[in-house]
Amino acid sequence: MNEKLKKIYDGLCLASVFIGVKDKSLFQAFEAYNEAGSLTEKRKAYARFVSLIYEEGASLTEAVKRVVFEDENVYIKSKASGKKVPQPVEKAVRAELALFSEFAALKPCDFALDMALEESEIPAFSSVNAYLYRTYAKRLQNIGRYGYGIFSSHGMFRLSDTKELEPIASADRISMDSFIGYENELAQIIENTRAFVEGRPASNALLCGDAGTGKSSTVKAVANAFFDEGIRLIELRKDQLAFLPLVMSKIVGNPLKFIIFIDDLAFNKSDDHFSMLKASLEGSASAKADNAVIYATSNRRHIVKESFADRDGDDVHINDTLQETLSLSERFGLVVLFSKPNKALYLEIVRELAKKNGLQVNAELDVKAEAFALKKGNRSARCAEQFIDSLM
Repeated sequence: MNEKLKKIYDGLCLASVFIGVKDKSLFQAFEAYNEAGSLTEKRKAYARFVSLIYEEGASLTEAVKRVVFEDENVYIKSKASGKKVPQPVEKAVRAELALFSEFAALKPCDFALDMALEESEIPAFSSVNAYLYRTYAKRLQNIGRYGYGIFSSHGMFRLSDTKELEPIASADRISMDSFIGYENELAQIIENTRAFVEGRPASNALLCGDAGTGKSSTVKAVANAFFDEGIRLIELRKDQLAFLPLVMSKIVGNPLKFIIFIDDLAFNKSDDHFSMLKASLEGSASAKADNAVIYATSNRRHIVKESFADRDGDDVHINDTLQETLSLSERFGLVVLFSKPNKALYLEIVRELAKKNGLQVNAELDVKAEAFALKKGNRSARCAEQFIDSLM
């Protein structure tokens, strides 16, 4: 075996602080290569190793950095919580990151030499010299922006069926410059989020109003815009509200700040999930983390669906019950109303979207856009986008 590869492999086998990194597919493929007995087995293991690098954009350096920076280990958890790290652990971190740096700088020629092949005969990948300790130390100094574990590389998460937080693979990358109109509404959410990031008092926010006006897109765009300042978004379905305390327990003490996002919120009077959201909005210790705010969207201003029959129910204190349900929206410190655009704003949205997509803007476009809206039954930002999509 190539002595360079053997030295790096033997060193990685002793990694103790970053022991979780060795369970990742990239390092298991490297292990399989080094443990292969025959040349054929080595070639197969190398092919698997390179395929994993290709999944990260063909750079071994970037692939190694991602798994190292995402690792939740005793060192970074201690640093994040302000605990003193024992000297042997500090020493081990330096040594292990030096080894990961060597590993991240390996080149195809190192493997070709080991397999007695020409470099041109094997799949290629890129790599550069990377001093991971220096980068890792910088991330620790700014841990409130970078985070650690899965939160270091992803911006949006959901609660899985196994009650674990998992990255949303196809997270919406929408940016704030995608919006046309609704400047005042967007500005209120931005200012509230800015206050949250800076440690100033920030409110739980309810974005309510007509369908298709960009409420959900606003929340996601703001989360994307503040990613580099330490904001992460966790999306919960309404039927997962019972797990709010669980989610809060997973993020409490984390140096990042989290937006708990509940989309398309509406309750029936007897909905069991009502009380859990109410407890969170009121700051119940079991249902609220200091580093979290709740942003919800709803097509209903009062969130709770009420019928005339509800007013004649058999509750002895029916008025108190109605006031409790109807006042849920008042427990949000910030309520932002998104109304349907008037004709002028609707056509402005259409024209701007047309320009972005290289379409000709003229009077005929306005006529067709208005006809499309009439056929749909309403004007909205979503309707404008659908119209442009139909032309494309």
